[in-house]
Amino acid sequence: NAAQLALFDIAPDHVTLMPRDTQGTSAGAQKAAEEVLGEGAEIILGPVFSHAVRGAAIPARNREINIVAFSTDTAVAGNGVYLMGFTSRRQVERVVAFAREQGHYRFAALAPATNYGDDVVNSLGQAVSENGAELVRVERYDPYEPEVVDPARSLALYDSRKAALQARRLELEEDGSEEALAELKSLENAETLGDVDFDAVMIPDGGAGLRTVAPLLPYYDVDTSRVQFLGTGLWDDETLGREPALVGGWFAGPDPDTSRVFMQRFEAAYGYRAPRISSLAYDATALVSVLAMNESKRADFSAASLTDRDGFAGADGLFRFNPDGLAERGLAIIEVGSRGL
Repeated sequence: NAAQLALFDIAPDHVTLMPRDTQGTSAGAQKAAEEVLGEGAEIILGPVFSHAVRGAAIPARNREINIVAFSTDTAVAGNGVYLMGFTSRRQVERVVAFAREQGHYRFAALAPATNYGDDVVNSLGQAVSENGAELVRVERYDPYEPEVVDPARSLALYDSRKAALQARRLELEEDGSEEALAELKSLENAETLGDVDFDAVMIPDGGAGLRTVAPLLPYYDVDTSRVQFLGTGLWDDETLGREPALVGGWFAGPDPDTSRVFMQRFEAAYGYRAPRISSLAYDATALVSVLAMNESKRADFSAASLTDRDGFAGADGLFRFNPDGLAERGLAIIEVGSRGL
């Protein structure tokens, strides 16, 4: 539906969209690509997932046809495959640079033990180094396990900080002076002593996983007024503010004002709210429509055209493709509020 909306809005009459179902598999994507290429397709939009992109790329490369895919897996980019998706690398670079500008120097990560988590942690390490900061601590958790308390407890240095508090209380009790007793009284309601060794923490998760993990840090006495929570595009959820631990958190994503226009137009046209990813299909279709606008009616979908340094304007703002197949985008910094983003 998003692709068809772009056709109605922008495309010249000679542009034809030929939808095919990939069946969500590599083999299905390869077969679908072979079908449309046999019918004269000059460029392929999609698929969504990296394994399907790999399948579609086989016949596309054999015929020197480019693909504009919706995956965020940078491993499939290049050699004729261009990714429309918002890659974790760009999101991490943007939010780390912003956090550094706000005075945060020491970063940590509490990340799922997944390929996506690997990508974010690797990108975080590189971005932190490039911004003159330090990655001091990383803990991983199994997203399929209901109990993820141990990694959060470890990241929060809870046991050592609790032991430090107990030791300090003993010292003050033995001291017995007026000042010592006053300090002892001030520690009555404390759980731990001292701060954690980071002032910003990246949690690259979304949905139920994020809502499970994030509250564990304040539970283990991480002071959210001192530690800035950071996320990725998985945080693009208007309801996140219902979780108090996430209020005030930052992530990088498309400018909400720009994307809101597309979402409203989609809903007016089709009568339901579009999934967030649908704007990628709109932008990809708009992109090829622009490249097809010429008097000869011969579209130029070459690498040179796709990587035009002037870039393109889309539903999610400005973007351009680099020769490595990754999209460079203007990303906003978005803060989680108690009543929305």
